[in-house]
Amino acid sequence: MRKIIHVDMDCFYAAVEMREHPEWRDIPLAIGGSPEQRGVIATCNYPARAYGIHSAMSSHQALQRCPHLLLVRGNMAKYKAVSQQIREIFYRYTSLVEPLSLDEAYLDVTDSPWCSGSATRIAQHIRQAISQELQLTASAGVAPNKLLAKIASDEHKPDGLFVVPPEEVERFVQQLPLTKLPGVGRKTAAKLQALGLTHCHQIAPFGEAELSQRFGKFGRVLWQRAQGIDERAVQPHRIRKSVGVETTLVTDIYKAHQGHAVVQQLWPELLKRLAGRSIKSLCIKLKFSDFNQTTFSRQALAADLELARQLCSQAWLRAQGRGIRLVGISVELAQKSEATAKDTEQLSFNW
Repeated sequence: MRKIIHVDMDCFYAAVEMREHPEWRDIPLAIGGSPEQRGVIATCNYPARAYGIHSAMSSHQALQRCPHLLLVRGNMAKYKAVSQQIREIFYRYTSLVEPLSLDEAYLDVTDSPWCSGSATRIAQHIRQAISQELQLTASAGVAPNKLLAKIASDEHKPDGLFVVPPEEVERFVQQLPLTKLPGVGRKTAAKLQALGLTHCHQIAPFGEAELSQRFGKFGRVLWQRAQGIDERAVQPHRIRKSVGVETTLVTDIYKAHQGHAVVQQLWPELLKRLAGRSIKSLCIKLKFSDFNQTTFSRQALAADLELARQLCSQAWLRAQGRGIRLVGISVELAQKSEATAKDTEQLSFNW
C-alpha cells in the first residue's frame, strides 16, 4: 500500500503577486492578458472568485462581472523561480516527486523516514514550510493513490489538508459525485445522468461491461475510478507526451485561408519546441467565438505543414459560420521507452 501526497498551491500566480503587494490581498485580482488583446484569465484570487471569475474566462468577460478587477499581466520567469523553491521543499522529504505544473505535484512518501513515516505529518510539515519560508499557502491531499490524493487536496481548499486513510477509501469514494472524477466533464456528466448515474456508488451495480459498451475505453477507466482504483506510480522523470503552440487572435477570423496563415506563423515555433523528436500524430485546435472548441488529428510520422493545413480546413468545417478566436497546433511524441516503476508493498503503515 502506497502513501501519496498531492500538493496544490492556492491561486498560485495571484498569491505570488499578493505576496509582493500586500495591499492587493483583499481586492479582486486576476492574472491574465489585456481585454484589448483578447486575453484570458490564468488564475485569480478568492475575492475575484466571489464575482464568478475563473481561469480560462476572457479578460473582457471578467471585467464585465467585476469592473474594479485589478488585472495583472503574468510573469512566468518569476513564477518558475518560486515553483523551484517549492520543489526544493518537497525534495527534503522524498526524491519521488512528480510535478504536474508549476503549482502542483504528486509525492510518494511510502518509504520516507521523515515524521516516523506518517504521510499526514509530512504533508503538514510541507505546508508549514511553504507558509513560513515562502509566505504562500498550499492545500494537500493524502491517500493510497494519485487519484484519491488529488481529489482529497480539493476538499479543504484553500490552505487545507484532507486525509483518506486506507480503511476509509470505500466510504470516501462511494459518496463522491461523478463530476469529481477526472474525465467527467459537462458532456459526460449529462450522458451519465441520463442513465441515472450521478454518484460513484451507482457505478459498480451498473456494471463495467455496460459502461464499456456505452463509453468505449473510458467506460472501463470510469468503472475503476469510481471504485477508487488507480495503479499509476509517481513518475519523478515524467515523459513528455506532446508539444504544442497556440495563439489567441486579436479579432475573429472566418475564412480557412486565414487559418492557414496562422498555422504557417505558428509552425516555426512548433518545430523549435519539437527539436527534431519523432512524432506519432498531428493535431489542430480551433476555439470558436462562443468559446466552444474542436480538435482534428491524424497519425503522422513527421511534422508536415501541408498536413497541418489540411487538418485546419477539415476542422474549419465545424465552425458553421462562427468566428475563430484561437488556433493551435500540437504533436503527440513517439516514445522510445515507457517509464515504469515498481510499487512498494507494505503490510501496514502509519497515516
